[in-house]
Amino acid sequence: MKIICGLGNPGQKYAETRHNIGFMVLDALSEKHHYPLSKKKFKSFTAQENVKNHKVLFMKPQTFMNNSGEALQEAIHFFGATPQDVLVIHDEIDFPFGKIKMKFSGGHAGHNGLRSIFEHVDTDEFHRLRIGIGRPFTKEDVSDYVLGPFSKEQKQELEDILNRAIGEIEKFIETPPLSSST
Repeated sequence: MKIICGLGNPGQKYAETRHNIGFMVLDALSEKHHYPLSKKKFKSFTAQENVKNHKVLFMKPQTFMNNSGEALQEAIHFFGATPQDVLVIHDEIDFPFGKIKMKFSGGHAGHNGLRSIFEHVDTDEFHRLRIGIGRPFTKEDVSDYVLGPFSKEQKQELEDILNRAIGEIEKFIETPPLSSST
């Protein structure tokens, strides 16, 4: 079982904020492939699908960003998955807007959603799809920036960014799991 977890905050107030890019990616994927993220399980909205002969759980934790690890830990334990079977989609303030990069393992760089996952899953050895949201142009507080909406210009580029992210998710699903080193 592969688990694809998009990070964000629940509720309409946060729906179109930079911090919710993980939710936006899963919503776009859900729309493209008709995977309804409507089942409430693991403190998340989920869809369990068979994608090209791979069992996949898509999940959007409803615990708020700072507690995302609670939901992901429940899903991993329920399915007996390993952290290496997990892909977490999240915003990346250290990347320019629109840059997308897959990564395995590493630190959380102050991202509270990742920090929560580290604490609950007890490892950093999971895959991440990092999506650049850029940094604030002014000295405004970072939390105000990530919880703020995309600019008009950024919104015009979102569809392309979401489609590129979906392509990365599709590649991840078809990639054989990493063998664990002993």
